[in-house]
Amino acid sequence: MHRGRLVEGTVALGDRGTGAIDLARRKAISKAHSATHMIHKALHETVGPDRTQAGSENSPSRVRFDFRSASAVPQSALGEIEERVNTLLVENLDVTDQVMPIAEAKSLGAMALFGEKYGDRVRVVSIGGDWSRELCAGTHVKQSGEIGRVTLLGESSVGSGVRRVEALVGDGAYGFQAKEHALVGQLTQLLGARPDELSDRVSSLVTRLRDAEKELAGVRQAQLLAAAGTLAAGAAEVGSVRVVTHDAGEVASADDLRALALDVRSRLGEAEPAVVAVAGVAKGRPLVVAATNASARQAGVRAGALVKAASGVLGGGGGGKDDVAQGGGQDVAAVPAALGAVRDAVAAQAS
Repeated sequence: MHRGRLVEGTVALGDRGTGAIDLARRKAISKAHSATHMIHKALHETVGPDRTQAGSENSPSRVRFDFRSASAVPQSALGEIEERVNTLLVENLDVTDQVMPIAEAKSLGAMALFGEKYGDRVRVVSIGGDWSRELCAGTHVKQSGEIGRVTLLGESSVGSGVRRVEALVGDGAYGFQAKEHALVGQLTQLLGARPDELSDRVSSLVTRLRDAEKELAGVRQAQLLAAAGTLAAGAAEVGSVRVVTHDAGEVASADDLRALALDVRSRLGEAEPAVVAVAGVAKGRPLVVAATNASARQAGVRAGALVKAASGVLGGGGGGKDDVAQGGGQDVAAVPAALGAVRDAVAAQAS
């Protein structure tokens, strides 16, 4: 049965119509379908026969194959599967089909979909004689060489105990290969290395970049902490509490703000109540860290409440312990107002 949708004109029961197959699309899907059978068989050969099919989608130039597995397929195994399939494409194996009793199909070792119901007679699609045999009613190529090429894109989890392999077939695989070749060419020019040297060269550059980022982060933190003495000396009096609020600007992370807040708090000592609130922007997001000494907490000032007040102004939330807390939001422009909210909250809590 075919279902259609009327897009123009009229139709009545009994009218005659003509149905036509999109041959180019059908041929592309046939290649993808035959490639799915080959990937399935190669998966069994490489990883194990317990990886049973759980579903598939055959689109023009693209394949999605789902199978049951408790663990991921190693990248090296995917490479072996791709190599195995493409080797057999070159061998141009015959793809045949035959209708037979289901008992005979099972005796030949034909694979069937788990949970699928079959009749007494079934269609068996064979690739390379007895290399791959599956019960299948779909459309296929006549010889494996018609597929052209198969490129596995990767493997991932799609649910509990179910993995998915995605692949490009025919024109899609050739197009992908051409793009990869062009990308390799660009990288060889940028890095001044031969294609076989790219992996080592990129690995070296990534290592150097990470080392430089760590060194830069250390320099930034040192510069940030260098202001601790000045900030402590400039503490303002809010009632009976000495308060330091500071906008540190761009920072690497909340850890830098926390380190600064704790440094300033230690310089203020415990002789009288003290509160430190430091704000900054990391990766485009405003952050705030508040720290209180024991005297301030005895006076009723809690860091968590201060951060809650500041984060509300920033359009976010946060919290923590009474001595140290942190939060953040979305509105970078509201940082000065958030620090003002901390001062107001200190005045309210200490009163």
